Amino acid sequence: MARVRVHQHVNPLSPYYRQTPEAIDVNAVFADPSRPILLDIGCARGRFLLRMSEMQPDWNYLGVEIREPLVDEANRLAAEAGLTNLHYSFCNAMLWLERLVDGLPTGILHAVTIQFPDPWFKKKHAKRRMVNEEMVAAIAKHLRRDGSVFIQTDIEALAEEMFSLFRADDRFQERTLDANPFAVRTGRETAVEDKLLPVYRTSFLRR
Repeated sequence: MARVRVHQHVNPLSPYYRQTPEAIDVNAVFADPSRPILLDIGCARGRFLLRMSEMQPDWNYLGVEIREPLVDEANRLAAEAGLTNLHYSFCNAMLWLERLVDGLPTGILHAVTIQFPDPWFKKKHAKRRMVNEEMVAAIAKHLRRDGSVFIQTDIEALAEEMFSLFRADDRFQERTLDANPFAVRTGRETAVEDKLLPVYRTSFLRR
């Protein structure tokens, strides 16, 4: 099947993307709902999670993406590969992450990744950036103690903005990184590093 074509950017504040998602039911989307969950916010085409779910089948993987056609494509590929530990959800995470993960069992969310989100460079568009105080609060609420948040981007100003939001929440403790701790790289990460350009990374531990 041909690769799905979608707009690279969508306005998360437009009416269509304000619709409220249903809370995730782990019993409905994962074959073994007791496994720890890695949540990838803004997963795009979901290839990072696809490979992670193949490499580490003792985890469940949940991808969240605002572009619905990419979610449909990613779930189709997961089903074709027989991956019962992988699911993607259509959700505007900057508005509705708390609602989406509200049904997760306590302590099951072990890790969160936020990788190369849209920087929305223009000042008037800064309010469209995905990571905000509400998202940080939702992650802090549901992430288990000692759970981790991994963040990376190739935009230095965006990195400082995102890192500062997590630093401002005393439920998180920062742990600096020299390299990506995961065995899988995203397509964007590969493209940036192949050009020998910097990637700004850090991680946070839930106290």
